Amino acid sequence: MAFGASGGMRYTARDLANRALRRNTSQQEIQLMVLTPDFDSRPVISFQHVWKTYPTGTEALRDINLVVPEGDFLFLVGPSGAGKSTLVRLLIREEKPTKGKIFVEGIELGRMKRRKLPYYRRKIGLVFQDFKLLPNLTVYENVAFALRVLGEPDRLVQSRAAEALDTVGLAGKEQTYPSNLSGGEQQRVAIARALVHAPRMIIADEPTGNLDPATAWEIMQLFLRINSRGATVVMATHNREIVDLLRRRVIAIDAGQIARDDRSGRYHDDVSKPQIRAQ
Repeated sequence: MAFGASGGMRYTARDLANRALRRNTSQQEIQLMVLTPDFDSRPVISFQHVWKTYPTGTEALRDINLVVPEGDFLFLVGPSGAGKSTLVRLLIREEKPTKGKIFVEGIELGRMKRRKLPYYRRKIGLVFQDFKLLPNLTVYENVAFALRVLGEPDRLVQSRAAEALDTVGLAGKEQTYPSNLSGGEQQRVAIARALVHAPRMIIADEPTGNLDPATAWEIMQLFLRINSRGATVVMATHNREIVDLLRRRVIAIDAGQIARDDRSGRYHDDVSKPQIRAQ
C-alpha cells in the first residue's frame, strides 16, 4: 500500500492482486484475467482517419485509426483532455467526426439516420462513472425501465431483469432504492441495466472512478466475466493499478492521437512518440 500526494491511501497492483487472493478468487476468475481475443476475428469497431474539431478550433482527435476485433477488451488511457471521452461520444453517436469514418459492425455511424439511433444504442451497453440511476425507481425498476420503454412484454422484462441482476450479484435487492445502496452496488445496478438488452458491446466511461480500490476490483471482475461471454468491452479509465494488473489491450491517447497500442499493456509508457505494438 502507498500514500498519494494528498496523503490518502492508494493501492498498488500488488495490493489488488493480494486482495483478490484473500477473497478466494476462483480459478475461473483468475483465468479471466489472461483471456485474449482473436485478433484475426471480424472487426466490430473501425476508426478510419477520424478527426474531431470543435467550433472553437480545438482538435480533440487527430487522424485516429483503430480496429477492435470481436471479443476484445481494451482500455483507453491518457491524461484528462487527451480525447478519450470524445472517442466514446463518437462511438455512441452523441457526436459525429469532422473527418473520417467510423464503422460499428459494418455500419458507418456518420451516415446513420437519426431515427435509427435508438435501435443502434440498444445494441450497446453503456456504463458511466456517475451511475445515472433514476433515484425514484427501485433497483428492479431501474433495470426493467430500459425494456419497458420499448414496450416489451412483462414476462420478457421480468426474466431479463432478473437474469441481469443475478449476473451482477444483486438478487434480493430488487426493491431497494439507489439511495440505500453503496457506490459499488449502484454501479452494479448500472451494469445490470447495460446488460438487460444482451448487448454485444459494452462501452464504459470511468466506471470505477467513484469507487474505492477494493470495490473497483470487484466491478472489474464483472466486466471480465461479461467479456468472457463474448461481449466486446471498451473502457476509458484513469485507474492505473487495474490496467497494470489485468494487462489487457491498452490504447494510450495523447493530444488527440493514438500514442500507443499495446496488446498486453500497462497504463504508463513512453507516450512521447507514436508506436504501435498490437500487430
